[in-house]
Amino acid sequence: MGVGTSIVIFAIGAILRFATTVSSSSFNIHTIGVILMIVGVVGFLVSLAFWGSWGGFGGYSRQRRVYRDGTGTVVDETHRTTY
Repeated sequence: MGVGTSIVIFAIGAILRFATTVSSSSFNIHTIGVILMIVGVVGFLVSLAFWGSWGGFGGYSRQRRVYRDGTGTVVDETHRTTY
């Protein structure tokens, strides 16, 4: 679940909790709103926790080059460029 999805789920939960006056004998709409708000907050925090480990939208590029030098030795170079 992404940050945007978490915010939308939280907003739907807040609407169900605070902006509805519908009552039902089979389930409580306010309780569903609270549950959705909790799920939205947990999803938001998990998304933030994993945001740093995600590569993002191209924040770096990795280039690998393998070749033989003049002595016949295999050279393996890896470069990581951040932009």
